[in-house]
Amino acid sequence: MQNISLPLIGKSLSEIKQNILATLAYFDLFKYPLTRAEIYLFLQKKYHYDFFDDALRCLLNNGVIYQFDRFFTLRNDHRLAVRRLEGNKKADELIAIAKRVGSVLIRFPYVRGVAVSGSLSKNFADEQSDIDLFIITAKNRLWIARSIMHCLKKLSFLVNKEHYYCMNYYIDEQDLRIAEKNIYTAIEIGTLIPLEGDIVFEKFYLANAWTREFLPNKNMRVASAKTAKSLFVKRLFELVFDNPLGNWIDTLLMKITSARWRKKTIQQKLNSHGEVMAMVTGKHFSKPDPKNFQANLLSKYERKVELLSKYYEGSPVQ
Repeated sequence: MQNISLPLIGKSLSEIKQNILATLAYFDLFKYPLTRAEIYLFLQKKYHYDFFDDALRCLLNNGVIYQFDRFFTLRNDHRLAVRRLEGNKKADELIAIAKRVGSVLIRFPYVRGVAVSGSLSKNFADEQSDIDLFIITAKNRLWIARSIMHCLKKLSFLVNKEHYYCMNYYIDEQDLRIAEKNIYTAIEIGTLIPLEGDIVFEKFYLANAWTREFLPNKNMRVASAKTAKSLFVKRLFELVFDNPLGNWIDTLLMKITSARWRKKTIQQKLNSHGEVMAMVTGKHFSKPDPKNFQANLLSKYERKVELLSKYYEGSPVQ
């Protein structure tokens, strides 16, 4: 994936106004209006807050953007604010559940960190939302950890709680870097809500310091994560497989799981959201790949900014 940052908009607009519009354009893809503070946090460049506030007010007064309640948007549609408020309320309920889920998952062998990801990490949910989880495991034991955790996932179907255990993105301590460097991955990393494993998430954010190139105003959340406790049963299990046999089992589970998912993709099997099931795997990572979602999103974003550029080219916004 190429290194994609926020494009600039029309030559007639100052750089700070261009960045404000580009930021709103990204979240508009999700029909998600932003507060004043959120716009500032997701800008591509650092600006003095007073200058930012003046530029935002100017865009609002000139009818370039709209404000409903505390939220700013490119669309003149108050229903977006209503949708967000309802989504924020639902998200509060699910995040409370996610904290309990995280306290269970951190007890599993080789699990070093648990965080909320996806739309829930942006504080939004609806009746169909899942609790998407980002998991960090011990090095070279991702596939043992994942296999054990997905036994719990299977059991959750029996009590209709499977949407609470969507452990869909795994990395291990051997390689904490996220390979794709673009605005999408920067925002996904920047909005994670770490639940368990404060130390490993400090290392994770350090390994992904490149996100500062895209989000220089955004501080990563580590304080929300609890310190992972050392549990006797967990330590004992890990000690048993701390040998070449454990390495062999981990690699075998990776091959079995990868082959099973390739078969699902070839057979065009659908998940609960009606998307073709697909997963990208490696020794140190496992992540979903629904119809090249990331590439498609970035393409839509670039087209949206291009349309804004054409619309405001020569516009007398002061």
